[in-house]
Amino acid sequence: MKNCFKKRDVISIKDFNRSEILHVLHVTKQNKESNVSNLLNGKILGSCFFEPSTRTRLSFESAMCRLGGSVIGFSDSTNTSTSKGESLHDTVKTIENYADVIVIRHPYEGAAQLAADSVNIPVINAGDGANQHPTQTFLDLFTIQECQEGVEDLHIAFVGDLKYGRTVHSLAQALTHFNARLYFISPSSLEMPKSICDELRQKGIKFSFHQSVEEIISRLDILYMTRLQSERFSGSLEYSRSNHPYVIRPNLLEKAKENLKIMHPLPRKNEIDPAIDETPHSYYFQQAANGLFTRQTLLSLILGDDL
Repeated sequence: MKNCFKKRDVISIKDFNRSEILHVLHVTKQNKESNVSNLLNGKILGSCFFEPSTRTRLSFESAMCRLGGSVIGFSDSTNTSTSKGESLHDTVKTIENYADVIVIRHPYEGAAQLAADSVNIPVINAGDGANQHPTQTFLDLFTIQECQEGVEDLHIAFVGDLKYGRTVHSLAQALTHFNARLYFISPSSLEMPKSICDELRQKGIKFSFHQSVEEIISRLDILYMTRLQSERFSGSLEYSRSNHPYVIRPNLLEKAKENLKIMHPLPRKNEIDPAIDETPHSYYFQQAANGLFTRQTLLSLILGDDL
């Protein structure tokens, strides 16, 4: 297909239709199967991480380097002029002069869109508060396709902090293109936001709420775990009222389907017993590895020639 990603922002997964998503998955598969290099020779990525990150930041930087490009930026905003009161607009307007693409993570919802509106180079959202994480969604969909040999008509459970978990927000929205059957398991104070549930209903996606993983484990193809997003809480009172009672242990998987895979955007806290790592159901480290190939694809499509 014609490269409709050229110089395009990646702000929300809702900005991409089914065929565009499938194209990203197709090119990512090609990239993973072959050694792609030097496509972006001479290009510079501005890495702007106003929040901590391991997998997203390092996979973006590795992807750019493996494609022949280079990286500038920061992983601690206290070392930038924002600590002196500089606005986000002025910060990204400055970085625009030094880079060909900006990758930004920020604690405030809408920050990535503000950055995109401020500059004339592409902006990629690496997570804006509890809102969106579109590149994680692309890698999650690629991982699902890889381990289930497709993304259509799957039974997928989201477990944990569904209120503040931006990865589950983005993924639930993307799965509306693929007729998924969704199951939401969370403490009552951390349920999936009403706005997303309303969107799922409008698009005819079946979903249900459950109190335990045990009651639906035998139906699942994907079990998507999340941690408690304590950094999003409004204060100590909200934190004290919240808990994460869901822990996946080997005995829980006795009734699981053979093809069940457990995913987690990481970092994990106590949601997955380390003993699960050795079972054939674990797939979260492969999921993390796929971040490299997916982000190589997005950078290549945005900055390179037609793919």
